Amino acid sequence: MIELEGVPELIDPVMVAAFEGWNDAGDAASTAVAHLDREWKGEVFAALDAEDYYDFQVNRPTVWLDGGVRKITWPTTRLSVVRVGGDKPRDLVLVRGIEPSMRWRSFCNELLGFAHELGVELVVILGALLGDTPHTRPVPVSGVTSDPDLAQRMDLEETKYEGPTGIVGILQEACTHAGVPAVSLWAAVPHYVSQPPNPKATLALLNRLEDLIDVRIPLGELPEDARAWQVGVDQLAAEDSEVAEYVQTLEEARDTAELPEASGEAIAREFERYLRRRDGGPTGASGGHATADGGDTGPGAWNPKDNPGGRARPPKPPRAGGDDEESSED
Repeated sequence: MIELEGVPELIDPVMVAAFEGWNDAGDAASTAVAHLDREWKGEVFAALDAEDYYDFQVNRPTVWLDGGVRKITWPTTRLSVVRVGGDKPRDLVLVRGIEPSMRWRSFCNELLGFAHELGVELVVILGALLGDTPHTRPVPVSGVTSDPDLAQRMDLEETKYEGPTGIVGILQEACTHAGVPAVSLWAAVPHYVSQPPNPKATLALLNRLEDLIDVRIPLGELPEDARAWQVGVDQLAAEDSEVAEYVQTLEEARDTAELPEASGEAIAREFERYLRRRDGGPTGASGGHATADGGDTGPGAWNPKDNPGGRARPPKPPRAGGDDEESSED
């Protein structure tokens, strides 16, 4: 039995989790949880035993000096808790770590044990994948669940994904089988600029999380960082005609596919978010990454920073309206 000493009784707790690795293109998801932890000054109350879940030849420990004393930080997954104040305070249990190397079922069961002891009412797992999306357009964020009732109640997609999965998919299914409501939020990161950081994708995940759990998230410098990131990629793309042409093709495909939505619910959602923020509203590891087709893309993925001369031509984009990315996953 998990015993939690020093953790107060929580108010309407929601668990928000993200894991570095295959499910975290551009480090967008893990950075989002780190942002919540930093802005709300989270207090770590538990850490999973690194010996149980990690291969230290894959995720190596690091040595550092603390006042002249050498210390070791082991790769693991840590849990912290933050309280969101306001008219309707609630608590967030933040889970941040690295996708485990082994014993995934035991890993998920241990996290679910914490969720049960803390009275968690909803688990939200953040992920990011590489996709054929232009950096100049809003970041697509898909919300999916395995629970048909939850999908209808929270306006989410019921997952239909089949194929390779990561710890995000495994944890969501573990939650479903345990009777714990669970949602995955997936941000699509442009595959041609895949290296971290990607503050624009992080910002998009936080905006969607804000809507989902009805809290106001302090964004700090993220909006400005996102604008600066886009300007930087714009400049890189402008230096190469082939890159610029490819981005334009992606823009046309995206605009054609989303034309009906642009005039309806998307505009309404953005306007509601603007009003909430103006009026105060509720307060509140190396390796490849998941791709749109469930495949894997590693450090060798094409991107303009690696090859500003454009000698390697990027792949052709899919037809507009093609299959959605692994955001249809769990």
